[in-house]
Amino acid sequence: MTFDEQRAEMVERQLKARGLADERLVAAFRKVPRHLFVPAEFRREAYADHPLPIESGQTISQPYIVALMTDCLRLRGHERALEIGAGTGYQTAILGEMALEVFSVERLPELMQTVARRLEELGYLNVQLSVGNGTLGWPEHAPYDAILVGAAAPGIPDPLIAQLAEGGRMVLPVGPQHAQMLTLIEKRHGALHQKELASCAFVPLIGQYGWPGQSAS
Repeated sequence: MTFDEQRAEMVERQLKARGLADERLVAAFRKVPRHLFVPAEFRREAYADHPLPIESGQTISQPYIVALMTDCLRLRGHERALEIGAGTGYQTAILGEMALEVFSVERLPELMQTVARRLEELGYLNVQLSVGNGTLGWPEHAPYDAILVGAAAPGIPDPLIAQLAEGGRMVLPVGPQHAQMLTLIEKRHGALHQKELASCAFVPLIGQYGWPGQSAS
């Protein structure tokens, strides 16, 4: 099968068959070439139903989890979105298809260099990138209608709560380092409303409001 055929099959079997059928979401996943966002040695598995290792000891989530997290944000094309943890840039590109503006913070500069090149080559002009401590968000561009965190936090980082707009939605994995609960946060009338979505396992979110480790400032 060609990569285009694999991508179409991924959408049918991994997304639509599991109830993710929003037209804009499906269109984004049909368009973005996931195989260009994984290391060359794993390219044949790019559309498989499981996560894959990437550079610097990180991972790219399985397509369904990327889709589930994106779907929870209910993006309609006018939003300002914040992504914490660019990884390979695949989730960034999906957000770029679905939101008006995307601001992505990545802790590891070596990953961000690759992401910047990939997104530029693919023509994503509505994405801004920054290397830094993702647990602090990106306050200069707040508030955000949507926040997606691609790493596991022990709790919901206070700066991200502060940067979430009234009526906004945030999705992130919360819990211990080896097993978390994917959680949806909605801010309504200044209060947070939480909904647990699914068990998951993400790499740890490193930083002041995450797990201790060597992080960018």
